[in-house]
Formats: sequence, C-alpha cells, structure tokens
Amino acid sequence: MRAIIIGAGNAGSTLALKLRQEQHDVVLVDQDTEALRGVESQLDVLTVEGHGCNPRVLDQAELSKADLAVAVTSSDDVNILACHQAARAGIPYKVARIADPDYLQSYATFELASIGIDLAVNPRNECGKDVLNNIKLPGAHEVIRLLGGRVLAVGLRVREKSPLLGIDLREFPRPELLATIRFIAILRSGELIIPHGDTGFEIGDDVYVVGRPSEIPPFLDWVYPGRPRIEKVVIAGGTGIGIPLARLLEKERIPVELIEPDDVVANAIATRLDRVTVLHGNPLSAEILMECSLAPGVAFIAATGNDENNIIGCLLARKHGAGTTIAQVTDPEYVPIINGINSLDRAVSTHLSMINAILHYLRGRQVESASLLHLLPGELIEVNLTAKSRWTGKKVSQIKITRGAVIATVLRSNTVCPPTGDLTLFDGDRVVIFATPSAVKRLGKIFHT
Repeated sequence: MRAIIIGAGNAGSTLALKLRQEQHDVVLVDQDTEALRGVESQLDVLTVEGHGCNPRVLDQAELSKADLAVAVTSSDDVNILACHQAARAGIPYKVARIADPDYLQSYATFELASIGIDLAVNPRNECGKDVLNNIKLPGAHEVIRLLGGRVLAVGLRVREKSPLLGIDLREFPRPELLATIRFIAILRSGELIIPHGDTGFEIGDDVYVVGRPSEIPPFLDWVYPGRPRIEKVVIAGGTGIGIPLARLLEKERIPVELIEPDDVVANAIATRLDRVTVLHGNPLSAEILMECSLAPGVAFIAATGNDENNIIGCLLARKHGAGTTIAQVTDPEYVPIINGINSLDRAVSTHLSMINAILHYLRGRQVESASLLHLLPGELIEVNLTAKSRWTGKKVSQIKITRGAVIATVLRSNTVCPPTGDLTLFDGDRVVIFATPSAVKRLGKIFHT
C-alpha cells in the first residue's frame, strides 16, 4: 500500500512509523523542513516540503498513485481540503484529523462524507474515551476495549502486597480466575516479556491481561488489594479534553468538578455543562486543590494543554490526597517517564488515541481493528478467520504462532472463548492477537489471506 500522510508532527510521524513497520510505502508532506529532516533521519520515507493542501505540492507527492491519504495537520481546513483533493483523485481511503466538533455534525449545507472524507477523527474525543475507560476501572493504568466492548485489555502494576509475587503462572493459586483471564504481556524495566507457564512476577512489573468486562473487576480486587474506588472526578483545564471528558462523565452520572484559570472560558463551560461544577482558579494552586476536597475516592485528571503543568498538577493532587492521577501529555517521550513515577497513575496522549482510531480503520478487510498501547511496545489486533485462513480447523495448541505474539481471546457467535490449548478455531471466529512490532510484520499473511 502507498500512503500519503499530510502533517509530520507527533501524530503523522507515529503513523508513518507504524505503516513502515508493516512495509508500506509512505510519503510525508509538511511545510516544516526540520520536522521532515527529523523523520527522514529515523525512517525510510519519501518527504515533500510544502503546504499540505496545495495542489502543486500534492501533485509532486504523486497523490493520484496513493491508496491512502491521511491528513493530520493542526489545521482542520487544510485536512479537509487535502482529503477532498484525494477524493477527486480517486484515492480509496481518506482520513482527516478534525478538532472542531462543528465539522463533525451533519448540516443541510455541509457534511464531511459528502466531500469524500471516509473517516474523521477528533483526538480530544478519542482521548476522553480512553480516560473514561480508566475511571470506570480504577486500579488499572490502561484499558482498551476490544471486540466491540465484549472484552477488555487491562494494564496494571504489581505492587508490594500483590499475591502475584513469588508465584509463576503454573502455580497460580486462583485457577478459576486463570480460566477467564489471559495474561498477554509483562513490561519489566523496559523489557517486554511474553508470559509462559514458568513466568514469575516482580514488584513494579506492568502486567497486561485480557478478559470479559464482568471478569476483570474480581481479578483486580484479588491482584490489587485495596484498589481505589472513584466517587468524584476533578478535571484541571477545560480547553483540551476537559469538556469532552466532562460530557462523558455526565452521562455516566459521575460527579465532576472542572478547574479553569480563564474566567471567560470558565463561564462559557458552566453554561454548556449542566451537572459539572466549574471552579475558576489555577489548577496548581494549593488553595484551589484544597477546595476540591481531594481524597482517595477522587480522580484528578490534568488536561491543561501544558505537559509540564499537567505532570506537576498530578504530583500536587496526589500530595493533597487524590487517589488516582492521570496526566494528558502531547510529547510521547513523557509517557515512559510518567510510567516510572509512583505518584502518577497514567499518561494519556491525544496523538496516540487518534492513531488508535486511525489504525482501527486502516487494516485489511479481515482485520476488524488494531490498538496501540500507551506503554507496551506492541498492538492488539482483531482478525477475522475464513475457511482459507491457515489457523482455521486447528487447535490453539497446534498453532505455531510467530515469536513475539500470543492469542489473547476468541469471539465465536457473540460468545467470548478463552484460548485454551484444546480450543479449535473455526471459519468466522474473530481472534484477538497481541503482537510486538516485529511480530506484526510476520503475521501479515494471516491479515490478508
């Protein structure tokens, strides 16, 4: 596949990396010479310098030869116009990053689909959904919905009093939990481990499991004694993911307080949100944090638009008693740093949330979706098996899956089946696979059979 990516910022360069890892041809378009040089120094991609919706620039990038056009610049107008030109050129797939929610509505005089955009992704909305998943499952630092929400992939940290310590999977003391929960990966001091029967656990391990939504909470209760329960959410910042997240929390009937330093913005938010208490003040102020009555049952979400302030805000909120702290960051390099700070539970990235939404759309016909994890170097991939698939008719124990990959779960006729060794895979099964970046390439034949 030949892909043209318009915009060489964090989102565009991350997407270019993912597509190149799967051996796709990538052309990157941007006005910023330094940004293009930075990507060229790390990836084997073609680059074209110029404005992303300039017809001459897109012609130079050979837009008409592309199979996919993704416009992820900071300008909605540029992204829309670039995708419109891609549609006029007959490009099969057109994806646009759209920040202004008004563009996502249907009007009598305007609709994105009518001008050829196949997928419009709002990064703030996608990131808000990621945070909501975490809030609804306290004790987990990452939650990914799979198979239309029938299954969750959950990341959690092994703590000092965890019953996982001192055992390996062959000695697992709760076989009824192991029958429903699948361990798919462990991240230990930056090293990725695919778990086997003799795999043990250490303090500080980030462990990832897959299970049905009803099965995850009992597992978390056991593995994380005294895990927090969230009774209220405090959001610092209303101009980023603050409003989309507050609206989602309103629907879940979770009490929300939102801190906004700009009085004009604060007043505007107060008129738009019915059940949210809006506080005008500095989210880093001890006085305003004390007013929020932070406690173990309170989640503090720092989303001010400034990475450093978000990190500091979470540290201060924890000091004042918040039980859960989540920081929104723009720079992906902050994610592993935050992962090593005990006072911070998780970092979320609008760029990574947007990339996940795009990857859900881009896979081959047999691949329903793919999800990147914020901390784990790999993907969760949903694959539809057909009669011609090489795994069809085989038991899980008979499948020689490539190194760096593991079958996480199987959906059959709306029934989730744990991938035990004696489970036979059939035509029509949807199989969820966790795979490292190198394993994704080797699994390509399964994706496109």
